[in-house]
Amino acid sequence: MSGFIFNTTKSIVSEAGAGARIADIAVSLLGRRIVLVTDKGLRRLGIVDPALASFARAASEVAVFDDVNADPPERNVLELVDLIRSHRATGVIAIGGGSPMDVAKLGSLIAGGGENLSDVYGVNAAKGPRLPLVLVPTTAGTGSEVTPIAIVTTGGAEKKGVVSPLLLPDIAVLDADLTLGLPPTVTAATGIDAMVHAIESYASASPNNNPVSNGLSKQALRLLGANIREVVFNGTNREARGAMLLGSLLAGQAFANSPVAAVHALAYPIGGHFHVPHGLSNALVLTHVLRFNLPKAANQYAEIAADAFPELAAVPFARRADAFIEALEELGRELKLPQGLREVGIPREALPMLARDAMKQTRLLVNNPREVTEGDGLAIYEAAY
Repeated sequence: MSGFIFNTTKSIVSEAGAGARIADIAVSLLGRRIVLVTDKGLRRLGIVDPALASFARAASEVAVFDDVNADPPERNVLELVDLIRSHRATGVIAIGGGSPMDVAKLGSLIAGGGENLSDVYGVNAAKGPRLPLVLVPTTAGTGSEVTPIAIVTTGGAEKKGVVSPLLLPDIAVLDADLTLGLPPTVTAATGIDAMVHAIESYASASPNNNPVSNGLSKQALRLLGANIREVVFNGTNREARGAMLLGSLLAGQAFANSPVAAVHALAYPIGGHFHVPHGLSNALVLTHVLRFNLPKAANQYAEIAADAFPELAAVPFARRADAFIEALEELGRELKLPQGLREVGIPREALPMLARDAMKQTRLLVNNPREVTEGDGLAIYEAAY
């Protein structure tokens, strides 16, 4: 067995209703002057109200930052840093999807360590320290609560990442109640996103691909595959919602250590240029990338096929990878997700631009089981069109 490193969040609390007693869980870590990061939609829906009431009972002074955009631009991080400093915050908590959690990660890092945001992009460039940090996901998708990664949009449309163990929060809190109102389309796209994390991690060409991540990927796919239809079509099922949150977290732990690859590399330009949500961007290119990878990764895909789709255990191993891709295609149709780039308003003439931009994602492409050239990227986009 090759040597490997496995890092994850220090403490995980999984409990329905935990958001309503968040002060009991987090105040001793965060201190009394707290910045809560969310977005305006969640604020408007009252999702963060139970947490605010919990902090009020604990006599905490909470400033709310709800100006996070989808595919957050750098300015969101800088505005948060300003608020953290003016509030003299002792800790940061995010309640939301991947965007609020990523912004909170970077805000706590920059405000805590005094570095410039432009200096921490890349792998292990951040020096820290950061402020105490708690992350509470409201979608079962990104796994950001257990990943050392934060992604922001720079300039016009390019996405850049900060990768550092410093970004792992002190506490991750999974509360199924916070996901009960998630619309079916968002539930479907974020659920597929979590499945992508598990699939790409398992087949990653990273030298840090490891048995711990592999086991987490397989367990994640069991939970996600067994529950994704239920949460899309019966979103009030608390048990299924909790299973999806846990599956997303396990997939996040897996890819945090055995990183994702070309699906994400090709998805990022779709989101950056056309503001397609990240999970849906992944779903649009997923099966086309997997089919491209078959010459190098068929065995890995066959090994995990029955975890996501138990009925595939009856398919001969030699054909199981193809059957896995076909099952993923059928799942996307069943969940009523868009089936092509044209369906989300992307013009065909934009495909060469997307292929050029995808090649900038070298941090991800290096992990793909099969080398991807710009021409390959264009062919995949064409297939996905």
